[in-house]
Order: sequence, then C-alpha cells, then structure tokens
Amino acid sequence: MTSKNEIESLIYLLEDPDPEIQSSVHNRLRELGENAVPLLDQCRIQTSDDVEKELINDILHKITFGTLYEDFSDLLEEGVDDLYRLEKASLLLARFGNPTLRTEEYHRKLDRFAKEIYSDIAYKMSDDEKMRTLLRFVFRDLRFRGDEKNYHNPENAYLDRVIDRRKGLPISLSLIVIFLGRRLDIPFHGVNMPIHFMLVYEGEGQETLIDPFDGGTIVTYDQCHYFLKKNGIDPKPEHLQKTSEREILTRSVRNLMHSYSKADKKEKVKDLQSLLQLIELKG
Repeated sequence: MTSKNEIESLIYLLEDPDPEIQSSVHNRLRELGENAVPLLDQCRIQTSDDVEKELINDILHKITFGTLYEDFSDLLEEGVDDLYRLEKASLLLARFGNPTLRTEEYHRKLDRFAKEIYSDIAYKMSDDEKMRTLLRFVFRDLRFRGDEKNYHNPENAYLDRVIDRRKGLPISLSLIVIFLGRRLDIPFHGVNMPIHFMLVYEGEGQETLIDPFDGGTIVTYDQCHYFLKKNGIDPKPEHLQKTSEREILTRSVRNLMHSYSKADKKEKVKDLQSLLQLIELKG
C-alpha cells in the first residue's frame, strides 16, 4: 500500500533533471494507478505552490484519463439528445480539468439556483417576463459574466469552474441559463453562431436572441449579421438557428482544445481530440 510520504517523494523527484529518475518515477506512478488518486488529490489541495499544483494535476490527468474516456464513451453510446444528458456530458467533460470532481455536487448547485428563483416565476407571468426574470437572476443577482481579461483560460470552459468563479465563455454561460431554464420550464436554446455562441429564447410565437457574454443583453438579428460581416464571415440563415445538444458538446470540446493549444499543452489537446472523435463516431 502506498503512503502520502511516498507520493510526496515521487512528486518531488519528478522535478529531478535526471531522465532516468523521471522515468523511474513515471513507472511507479503507472504501477500505483488510480490507487494513488486520493493521496495525489490531498497533496494538490494542500500545496500552495502553483507549479507543484499544476504538476499534480498533470499526473492525475494521466492516471484517470482512461476512465474518463470510457465514461464519456458510455454516455455517448446512450445518446446526448436532450438537455438533461447534455448537462451530464458537460459535467463529465469538466472531469478533464478536475479528475476528482464530484459531478453530482454541481447538479445539486444548479438545482439550488433554480429553487431560489422558482417562487418568483411560480405565479402568473407572461413568457417574456419569465425569460427576463431568469436572465436578471443569472447575470445580475448571481453575477455570472464573461471573462474579458483572460478569455482563453480553460477554467472558463469547465462548467464546475464557471459555477464557482461566476465567469466563463459565451457557451458556458449559455449552458448555465439553458440548464436552469430546463428546471423551470423556460425554453432557452443554444445558437452555434461562428466566433460567438449565442442564446435564443422561444416563447409566445417569437424568438429572442440573447448575448450571454454581455450580461444577457437582448440583441437583434441585424446586429448579429453586422458582427459576422465585421469579422469576415458571410452571414447564413443556419448561423442563427438553434443548435443540437451534440453540436453544443462538440463546440465545448473544441473550445478547450483551442485554449490548451494556446497554452502549448499538446498532450491535453491530443486527449481532447480523442474525445471529439468519440462524439463524431457515436453522434
């Protein structure tokens, strides 16, 4: 049985410049496998050294990715064809960034958010009022917002970190609204617009476009067309149509690949590519 002292020694030796020592350490960690995960996680929580924390994260990722891959494959086999399963898939994907994540805790956090606002929309309210009430709750009361300063930080793409930090990308902020809308029977959907993911609300015979990165601001189709043209894209009708759960999951993985590519994390990009291939294969 391994011990915390052994794990701490292995982490320390990983920084040794001797390649033989590093090879020996990696071999030992492979032998320990997932049995070492609880102690590694404990070391990660306790350390205040960011470099060491990142090193432990990388070790945890290498040890646990095989299990994540299998779980991701099983979920895709069952189908990601509704919002409930998209939520499960999004939190499963969050284990890529936090291998010891307890995903049920974040399902419950979303449940609690929905309960906080339920009484506000339980009484007679028009669909439009319900939409605006939920948007105010998410972007004003809970203070979710776009991360303009560090847009490509991978934490902006992981649903658990977005919930904890209240910051994210357009697509991850959209998912917060969509998943709360599912619980409250308020029909929000994703719009897979190039460059900038959007929200659309379907109610009372009309659609309303919403920019989640700009505090839930309501925008027009003309504004979106102008944005696309300004960025060198010829607007097409499909750019502003609601998208499927599988396409949302695909874009979430691609966003992470882009973030890790910018950080020169080639192994992470390679592993994400394998998850993307699973989506394409089983979609």
